[in-house]
Amino acid sequence: MAGRTSLGREFGWLWAAFAVSTAGTWLAFDAVPLIAVLVLHTGPGQVSLLAAAGLAVGAVVAVPLGPWMEFRRKRPVMIATDVLRFAVVLSVPLAFVAGVLSFPQLLVVSVVVAASDLAFKAASGAYLKSLVAKEDLLLANGRFESTMWTAAVLGPPLGGAAIGIFGPVTTVAANAVSFLLSALGIRAIGGKEERPEPSRSSGFRMSDMVEGWRYILTHRELRPLFFNSILVNALIMATSPLLAVIMLGELGFTPWQYGLAFGIPCLGGLIGSRLAAPLATRFGQRRALVAAGVARVCWVPALAFIGPGFGGLLLVILVEFGLITCCGVFNPVYATFRLEHTAPDRITRTLSAWSITSNANTAALTALWGLLAAFTGPRTAIGLAGLLMLATIPLLRSNRLPEPEYTEELASANPS
Repeated sequence: MAGRTSLGREFGWLWAAFAVSTAGTWLAFDAVPLIAVLVLHTGPGQVSLLAAAGLAVGAVVAVPLGPWMEFRRKRPVMIATDVLRFAVVLSVPLAFVAGVLSFPQLLVVSVVVAASDLAFKAASGAYLKSLVAKEDLLLANGRFESTMWTAAVLGPPLGGAAIGIFGPVTTVAANAVSFLLSALGIRAIGGKEERPEPSRSSGFRMSDMVEGWRYILTHRELRPLFFNSILVNALIMATSPLLAVIMLGELGFTPWQYGLAFGIPCLGGLIGSRLAAPLATRFGQRRALVAAGVARVCWVPALAFIGPGFGGLLLVILVEFGLITCCGVFNPVYATFRLEHTAPDRITRTLSAWSITSNANTAALTALWGLLAAFTGPRTAIGLAGLLMLATIPLLRSNRLPEPEYTEELASANPS
């Protein structure tokens, strides 16, 4: 696996589509809240509502999409969600030019984009498993992860410069175009995608909507990984606004210093994603998963002790670099493990349930930690989040799954 450089023309188009849409997303990072503040002059309460509603309502809207997509071809679903995101995101700069942009429109755009993101991720995960051989899944996920972190390093500063030169909706327009290019790239994959076997029952049942959660919670290997990932990811996101309050408010760091503190560490994600496949090959998939998963939760408590000046800035950069590097190793191994241990006829519903729970939990814990910080202070709230993250370690260590065996027979078989 380590010597492979190409995963085929079809994967190349899928990778290109992912790269262009990811670049557009990071180029427009935080552009919608910025427009709400600079153009509509909304307050912090409305900006927080915009962020939370996109995650929470988008997750609710996406609930019935999992079972609906399970027995349909995944490529048309991916193209349709890209086209939908192109249309709704493009409506923002068009409304701005026409002078009719409003906060309710931004709210609708946030919800539709969030629901479409969930649907696209679920469909693309299932499609990837049918597109590449099982032994190449980790290599493919590693390439997606490294692409994402490259965009995270370059996108926000380039987007900030573009907004400063060309205006507040520039990056939003570029993001809309990136979704259209992604749809064209996925369409260029070509080939004939097999239609999944239809459900044993005719028609849609309400029980289909909870099948993804039922599958996860009854699966011995996926259940601990599910709880660990949704808790850790949500707690990391919940501490982000609190750290901004400390750095920009209490300690008086400038916006460019704040951006630097989170831009440089993204290089760690690129490094980690490049190390994921070699580490999993050398030490085994499960050991790499557990080691990286444990290491990624050991950094956040240190953020409660950030101080002023260069020393405080350096502490944030080092902690975030360590955290993101560990996440860069963990994420592709975790994504591969999840695909390998999910039945082919449950992938879309399982990934949908996973993403929906993650988004809803992130929205809830972000709001809860905001309230906690109001009573205890942001430093105490960050420290508590770090301690809770450490408490998730047993969930990973409880997973004693044997390593998958890559035989010649398995390598030549269609993984779907």
